[in-house]
Amino acid sequence: MNKMCIALALTGMVGAAEAAVVVKSHAYEIAGETYEGLLVYDDSVTTPRPGLLMVPNWLGVTERSAEKAARAAGDKYVVFMADLYGKAVRPSNPDEAKAAATSVRGDRPLMRKRAQAAVEAFRSQQVVALDTGKMAAIGFCFGGGAVLELARSGSDLDAFVSFHGNLDTPNPDDAKQIKAPVLVLHGADDPAVPKEQVDAFIAEMKATDVDWQMNIYGNAVHSFTDPYANVPGRNEFNPEVAERAFQAMNRLLDEVFVSQ
Repeated sequence: MNKMCIALALTGMVGAAEAAVVVKSHAYEIAGETYEGLLVYDDSVTTPRPGLLMVPNWLGVTERSAEKAARAAGDKYVVFMADLYGKAVRPSNPDEAKAAATSVRGDRPLMRKRAQAAVEAFRSQQVVALDTGKMAAIGFCFGGGAVLELARSGSDLDAFVSFHGNLDTPNPDDAKQIKAPVLVLHGADDPAVPKEQVDAFIAEMKATDVDWQMNIYGNAVHSFTDPYANVPGRNEFNPEVAERAFQAMNRLLDEVFVSQ
């Protein structure tokens, strides 16, 4: 997947029917191992734009995740999809994805290290014009949890947004290291993120002075932004809620980027 243009239907979805949404592979190294993420952007814009690091769901770097990245990017942002598994690990089914995600989630320092390495790879890339003074992180499902861990590590970004992500952490006190606003977008009926996790996350945030928000959407389960999610009652796309969630993301990003 060196370079591809997302189909016209997708560019319509991101609100730029005439735009050419480009996806380019971008390799980088962590401790001598190769990782390969994706740069996603509208190439009709040539001026520097803010950057969004995106951590995808447990399937990792896929064309479907690139579609979601294009939706997030529109013509306002450059998105870099992080690779948290390594170039050699590309899950092809839920069992493989569960194994890969569990390995990373089970080692939170490693998760944080790989996410921060992706931030640095994004900052240093020379492929597309990027306003490195305006950068945030977003994540979906497994990726949402990874973005929250990145925030807890004290990463120097401008905002952190989790879409239907895991909220648990082994070290809640680390939330005191968060340096920027946090937005959690959560389905009220999400079986993968039960009430106990929600309550613990709220308590974690309330013990800090972090600028945080949690939007809880009724009639939404896990993966509500994923058009391919079709397991009723568990992983299911909800287009109305997805639109509201992306609007909430954009409102926060407008706020933090304009204020600089």
